[in-house]
Amino acid sequence: MLVPKETKIKIKHGKRKKVRERIFPGYVLVEMSVTDDSWYVVRNTPNVTGFIGTGVTPTALSEDEINVIQKRIGLNEPKFKIDIDSGDHVKVVDGPFKDQDGKVQDVDIEHGKVKVLITVFGRETPVELDFLQIKKL
Repeated sequence: MLVPKETKIKIKHGKRKKVRERIFPGYVLVEMSVTDDSWYVVRNTPNVTGFIGTGVTPTALSEDEINVIQKRIGLNEPKFKIDIDSGDHVKVVDGPFKDQDGKVQDVDIEHGKVKVLITVFGRETPVELDFLQIKKL
């Protein structure tokens, strides 16, 4: 039995926190030989409401699908998760541009960076900042 989870980094109130999130919420992957007895036990398990597949028996995952899931849960480098998108207005909370307001131009989730347009000397200037250096307005 497997409940696939991956580690992500969520940023809340300017602090990074590693969290384990389910990849397929509400689903449990079960490796089993489908016999009448084993199928009866799984089908009659409390809180089990259905199965993926057509007909009366569940559909097995292919080797490729299993490999993709194993790669995804085996990643060592957590992904960043932030609720900021291009076009959002943000305030810089740390660094040389502290207390400046700006507009998000680009979000680089892979590296935890965001490009913000900040007005400097009357001109909009793109500045690359870390997710921890900004907060959404």
